[in-house]
Amino acid sequence: MRRLAATLVWVSLLAPASARANQAGEAPSAPPDASQDTPKIVITRSGTQPSRKGPAENFTGSVRVDPLFEATDPPRASGASVTFEPGARSAWHTHPVGQILIVTAGVGRVQGWGGPIEEIRQGDVVWTPPGQKHWHGASPNTAMTHIAIQERLGGKTVDWLEKVSDAQYGAPVPARASGSAAPAASVPAAGAQPTPAQKLIGDFSPKLVELTDDVLFGDVWARPELSQRDRSLVTVSALIALNRPEQLRSHLARARDNGVTQDELIETITHLAFYAGWPSAMTAITVAKEVFATN
Repeated sequence: MRRLAATLVWVSLLAPASARANQAGEAPSAPPDASQDTPKIVITRSGTQPSRKGPAENFTGSVRVDPLFEATDPPRASGASVTFEPGARSAWHTHPVGQILIVTAGVGRVQGWGGPIEEIRQGDVVWTPPGQKHWHGASPNTAMTHIAIQERLGGKTVDWLEKVSDAQYGAPVPARASGSAAPAASVPAAGAQPTPAQKLIGDFSPKLVELTDDVLFGDVWARPELSQRDRSLVTVSALIALNRPEQLRSHLARARDNGVTQDELIETITHLAFYAGWPSAMTAITVAKEVFATN
């Protein structure tokens, strides 16, 4: 009997804890939740972080900084969207681990110490090596927005130096298209497709092309206060009201590229029939029908 009792005790010790708890009338304990230690995805909603003005000791002109993400352990990178009004620029500075700039709107300038000023435009990506003294900002007549990404080292991401003088900022800028003395706006860079303005009047009026590409589409259309989609709706509505079918044709196609649907554009024309006039709406819907048939 003593041998049988010892065997039963040994078997009971091998039973799962949940089974022993049930035998004792207790609720089994839940296994630890591994998900409690798993990092969560964090979404920072657009517009939830306040903008700030670029400090006067580090910038010349009007500069707005919109924080995107901060350097927190373990990540060391921080990022911000920075908008320079025409003529605005940073002071000379360096980054201990370098910096990446992604130009999202407008036309700007960047220069490394001892090198030429380089023009930068929407879509360009600029890499500045660690310790490279440089500055960046807008062109004299056009605003520029870029996303700046840099890493932290020793608790800092940047070392600010002296300001960029007017003479340094106003130095000549080499043309983006090499081997041509014509204005950059009238002759596309090698391998680039000409803009609609260049196709239409490039050789006849280079200055008007420059104003169209750099000021209208490079600055006004690129300003972040309205999305490209909203600007397309505003422009299409104005062209319908003014009964400008030739300009409307290209802007209907542009609106489609900017995310406005065919149904939304048709409804816009229908709505404007009661405000801009029936003939204007009929002209617009005819143009739209042609554009939608080919796009």
